[in-house]
Amino acid sequence: MNADEYMYFASAALDGMCRIAVELGDDLANRRPAIPGANTPYALVIHCLGVAGYWAGGLVAGRHIERERDAEFRASGPVGRLVPLVEQAKAQLAADVAGAVAEAPPRGALDGAYEGPPQPLTQGTVLLHVLEELCQHHGQAEVIRDALLAEAGASG
Repeated sequence: MNADEYMYFASAALDGMCRIAVELGDDLANRRPAIPGANTPYALVIHCLGVAGYWAGGLVAGRHIERERDAEFRASGPVGRLVPLVEQAKAQLAADVAGAVAEAPPRGALDGAYEGPPQPLTQGTVLLHVLEELCQHHGQAEVIRDALLAEAGASG
């Protein structure tokens, strides 16, 4: 696995989600659209940082990671806080990817509370799962942004 190519796509997804939140501003980025089960753009960014930290940091790099997944979806705050968090997470993810041995087993045990790919994991499949989640949530953030802007336009 080429670390630079991987990080191109992972960074694009993280930067895209962060940009959406920043462009929406503190109010809209912390609001849920009127879609059942929807998340806020802010919470999606925080969740994706949790995904990357847990899966790449814990299972690929072997670090002990404390994670409160449910709290990620309740996260809120000023969008300016997201930019340095995303930059820090990208730097850590790049280091984790660079140290990965794609065919090797994970360096940590999967917590049974988290769902992952239904096949035996390697460090490579763990990293693919991270990329899958980042891209999926980037698309979700785009839909949520559009819904929030439509709702704001309808009420404004």
